[in-house]
Amino acid sequence: MLAVSMAIAKRMLIEQRRRKTDVAGGPRKAGKNGAANATTADLVAVLVAVTDGEPKIMTIANAGALPSGPFEFTHRSLQTGLRAWVEAQTGHPLGYVEQLYTFADRGRGGDAKSPHSISISYLGLAREDQVGQGFEAHWSGWYDYFPWEDQRSGLPPALAKTLSSRLRAWSKSADTASLQRERWQRVAITFGFDEREWNEELVLQRYELLYEAGLIPEAVRDGAPATSVIPGRPMSGDHRRILATGIARLRAKIKYRPVVFELMPAEFTLLQLQRSVEALAGRLVHKQNFRRLIEQQQLVEETGAIATETVGRPAKLFRFRHAVLAERAVAGTKLPLSRT
Repeated sequence: MLAVSMAIAKRMLIEQRRRKTDVAGGPRKAGKNGAANATTADLVAVLVAVTDGEPKIMTIANAGALPSGPFEFTHRSLQTGLRAWVEAQTGHPLGYVEQLYTFADRGRGGDAKSPHSISISYLGLAREDQVGQGFEAHWSGWYDYFPWEDQRSGLPPALAKTLSSRLRAWSKSADTASLQRERWQRVAITFGFDEREWNEELVLQRYELLYEAGLIPEAVRDGAPATSVIPGRPMSGDHRRILATGIARLRAKIKYRPVVFELMPAEFTLLQLQRSVEALAGRLVHKQNFRRLIEQQQLVEETGAIATETVGRPAKLFRFRHAVLAERAVAGTKLPLSRT
């Protein structure tokens, strides 16, 4: 079966090169039949894992793109096409997956004259494993792309100062005083400035605001005036925008659905569960409240075993109680975020 899968993957990649498609999300050349105004569709995967308390994403193209590929007529459905491309490029089968969003903005890939491309994105949850030989993919930390989203220890002072000063300068560059005030109000709400509360779910809004202000490399690539960009690894096409959408979706979803357990090993300690939730949210949770809610919602059950690789007191091992899915249509961690 492995040999067959590798053969299928190889054929798909050969076909991909023959068609001169760009799996990194870039523009494709129009064919000889002249359809310069043709619309193409890319299937893009945001595949997430959490390892040792750090959120990871599967990337290709030297960590500059998400796994992706064109929707072909041979694909039975969008999702089967996505699964085929992800396995061909990464060797990693998709488990839990849901559709994210469809992007169709012209000019967000660096070439406004290219054929109109639609990106249909999906969110997948997995557990990190070794990428097999012969695949270009590897796991990358998602905070490498969005360093301002990791608020677990607060923003580093240098990054906070850079964000504030450059966004204030952009606000002041508006033509009128009222527009300047409107811009700064958006900045303050989105980034939690002026003593406003940080909203961990506004990942896409923060990225879009930085794009509008011309403070990220993708904006400069797409025609914004060259300026001093802020830290954060760029991605090809609109892939960092798609990643922001995936992070926002997952941060919202873990508050009302037990999807975090899709990212956990079969057995785990409560501290490991807490650290995973904090990693995804980019915020600390209140330890006692978190454990109380987990217990009240009966999301986990003891295995009877003790973790052997913990520091300090031995910790009990737990597993997700799958019966909760049958007992309740909606259950989740509620994310009791610490405000201290």
